[in-house]
Amino acid sequence: MGVRKKQMAERIKAEKKKVAFAKLNNCPTSPRKMRLVADLIRGEKVEKALAILRFNSKEASRKLEKLLLSALANWQAKNEDANVEDAELVVAEIRVDGGTMLKRLRPAPQGRAHRIRKRSNHVTLVLGSNNNIVS
Repeated sequence: MGVRKKQMAERIKAEKKKVAFAKLNNCPTSPRKMRLVADLIRGEKVEKALAILRFNSKEASRKLEKLLLSALANWQAKNEDANVEDAELVVAEIRVDGGTMLKRLRPAPQGRAHRIRKRSNHVTLVLGSNNNIVS
């Protein structure tokens, strides 16, 4: 491996240590309902985001709380020597994408049928330190 390539690889590895992410796939909630809760914590500090999710009454907030704790554990696994309180972690990015759809049929009047779409979603949550976020 060349010198420049090795330096670039080390720089990318150092940048990846500063961020951690967690994914939640095929969550059986519609993406629209999940985005309502995700918008509440986007850009917030981790402690404040956990408090928001803990005291929110929506069902999606329980799943996002577990996802945020998982991302926090992933960050701690990458940075064993660092302290979470000193790192000033924020929710750098949270994406809610549509997942697979279960299609069901519901009987309708006059021999017809209506299609019921049971939606699911994929959530990606990225934690980063406060100083690497570009506003």
